[in-house]
Amino acid sequence: MVCAALACAAIERAASAAEENGYGSQLVKVYNAYQAIRAHKDACDEALPNSRGVTEKSYATWRTRHAKLITELDEHLARMIRGASKDDKEYARNIGKIEGRLLKQRQDTKQALLTQPRLELNELCKSLPELLLGKESDLEIMYAKELKSIRTRH
Repeated sequence: MVCAALACAAIERAASAAEENGYGSQLVKVYNAYQAIRAHKDACDEALPNSRGVTEKSYATWRTRHAKLITELDEHLARMIRGASKDDKEYARNIGKIEGRLLKQRQDTKQALLTQPRLELNELCKSLPELLLGKESDLEIMYAKELKSIRTRH
């Protein structure tokens, strides 16, 4: 799942160009963790619509807590794609491709979650609000090493 979300020629070129300390792969790893959380929330919203309010509130809190990091990741990704693009036109095309692939990956992850046995999916979804409010979903903690390396790069 980690590389699939960003597996297009532009991102691969950008990641290869930025691989001097694993920058590209580290950025993709952290960015995809963020995307996976969004996919889990979307799957749970669909699987347990009666719990949507609780899940949405927890996700909004998680997102607020991570707003600065998400912006930072978006900026790093944009810079990496810019570096792999020869001009503004190619950059715009590459950003569009990446956004499309991110959406597809989230949808694929969501669908994979929805195909889990109902009991497992229910347990996952019932625990999601608490997970989103805890340290287990804190990207700054979970990916401290990767973020430190990413931040020293730019």
